[in-house]
Amino acid sequence: MSKAKVYVIDDDEAMRDSLSFLLESAGFDVRLFETAQSFLDVLPGLAFGCVVSDVRMPGIDGIELLTRMKAGRFRFPIVIMTGHGDVPLAVEAMKLGAVDFLEKPFEDDRLIGMIEAAIRQAEPTAKSETLALDIAARIATLSPRERQVMDGLIMGLSNKLIARDYDISPRTIEVYRANVMTKMQANSLSELVRLAMRAGLLND
Repeated sequence: MSKAKVYVIDDDEAMRDSLSFLLESAGFDVRLFETAQSFLDVLPGLAFGCVVSDVRMPGIDGIELLTRMKAGRFRFPIVIMTGHGDVPLAVEAMKLGAVDFLEKPFEDDRLIGMIEAAIRQAEPTAKSETLALDIAARIATLSPRERQVMDGLIMGLSNKLIARDYDISPRTIEVYRANVMTKMQANSLSELVRLAMRAGLLND
């Protein structure tokens, strides 16, 4: 089983080093960032993991980081670290989607427990959303005619009916149907319907 990933963002080098040591000792795969901007620059290519970020940083602070991740629909769970007396900021962070916050100085075990819980809760949703995006990307490869044929198939229409709707021969529909199945990576009509449901093309 691969290690759970944790992305630490803090402008304080000593804090980054101590968190790196703590979290790696606890069995996490840790990556450190000095600024929120350097994290956001590589975010689209990162594997799912928990973000641990300081709330007060020069440039993009923790609140702005949460705002941008929310706007970009990145579903990584985020734990915010706050200084003494920053509770209003922490509450603001929770409203923006942070799963929890910790006041510095904090107990090591508490942070580790928070990260484990955050990953456990967020992972199924993140995986489901990744799949939905993957299906949407497959749909985007269909030509307009292939998309029409797929829509007909998932509505339960026969090749003959689809052919009549678009005034083309059933034989041609068979070719389009084969292309749709290949591009959608579906081995059967039921699988195609399931993929369409995941993509939101069919209302439950």
